[in-house]
Amino acid sequence: MNIVLRPLYRLYRLISTARHWGGQRFTPAGLAVLCALVAAGIMGPDTDNNVAYQAFALLLCLLAVATVFNWTFRGTFSALRHLPRFGTAGCPLVYTVVIKNLTRKNQTGLMLIEDLADPRPSFQDWRAAQAAERKQLRSFRVSAGRRRNPFKRATVKDAAVPPAPPQGQVEVRLELTPLRRGVLRFNAVRLARPDPLGLLRAFAKVPLAQTTLILPRRYRLPPISFPGTLKYQDGGVALASNVGQSEEFVALRDYRHGDPMRHIHWRSWAKTGKPVVKEFEDEFFVRHALVLDTFTDYPHSEIFEEAVSVAASFACAIQTQESLLDLLFVGPESFCFTAGRGVAHIEQMLEILASVRTCADQRFSTLERLVLDHITAVSGCICVLLDWNEHRRNFVEKIKRLNIPLLVLVIVAPDDASLDPGPMRDEPGQFRVLELGQIEQGLLKLS
Repeated sequence: MNIVLRPLYRLYRLISTARHWGGQRFTPAGLAVLCALVAAGIMGPDTDNNVAYQAFALLLCLLAVATVFNWTFRGTFSALRHLPRFGTAGCPLVYTVVIKNLTRKNQTGLMLIEDLADPRPSFQDWRAAQAAERKQLRSFRVSAGRRRNPFKRATVKDAAVPPAPPQGQVEVRLELTPLRRGVLRFNAVRLARPDPLGLLRAFAKVPLAQTTLILPRRYRLPPISFPGTLKYQDGGVALASNVGQSEEFVALRDYRHGDPMRHIHWRSWAKTGKPVVKEFEDEFFVRHALVLDTFTDYPHSEIFEEAVSVAASFACAIQTQESLLDLLFVGPESFCFTAGRGVAHIEQMLEILASVRTCADQRFSTLERLVLDHITAVSGCICVLLDWNEHRRNFVEKIKRLNIPLLVLVIVAPDDASLDPGPMRDEPGQFRVLELGQIEQGLLKLS
């Protein structure tokens, strides 16, 4: 299979390189002239029936003149990009770039173009994406059109640069729209100037490596009462966050048989001559589990991306001042991240969700074990699932047997919206099917 796919992969990289180079080097008018030149070149040999050869010569001369003018562009610049730390997928990100003209000439008519890191995948990622797309094809069904490029990270609008005086600097405002969550890498900025004919652009490149983290898209949620009530937490917040055993101190009392040695107050024992221990307050508070399903064979699945967005929406909606929120998912290993009540901030949870990836090398039972080992400590559970097969239905049924309040959300393709609630049949209000393209509408129906 690799013998067939590798030439196709090289062709894909060649075509994408040509499209990127041509889109930057040629202006829209230049692309029109280039297309006309190719058409005239095809028809030109037939000199008896048309005069296309004359148009070919004229268009070729225009491009040659534009190329000569581009060789005369000499500019030296420095740049400083003021980039925010975070952005959000699908939301415009506005920032500024300060350009300094290091020449002794006034520089006018420039355009600023961002040079992002190459988004093209490795051969292994490209092959996996192609295999996943073939699996999703269904016979005897009219295609809804090709999905957007799953590897494209962002779209950036070119910006006009104000006239830059000699040894002076100007500020340029740019707008970028991230298309996917994760780390967005910048390589450089390019200062482009079109030739007098407006066909080709010459470039001055300024290396400027930088990164920003793109957080998952978040959806609006209605005012809803999340499942779960106050529940005793052995060890309090400190133990709940897995960072220690130090509960909230209340008072000193005499030692009783069975008290742990670590609670002995040694100074009081030395003063009184009898063992004295520290007494701690039992803590009761609400603790939610947010379970994210990462098990899919499609590495760039839109369903998975929407599941991450739904999880991020709930993470932002749950009030963590008086409660804890545990995010549970499986990646290279099992993860449980806790936020709330001073343990960590929701921004940190969003950073984790911005980097989570699908898991194809482990079984769904790994997530099931992680959740069931943790579930007795939580007041309620919210499950965001990518499918509603037998494994996931059994998983939900096991949680229900423990009498844990549960909210189940299943992300599906538009054609798969009719699902049997299964173990959630007796609680239809706590089972929701969210269709691609109507995720926010489905979430707004929650109560």
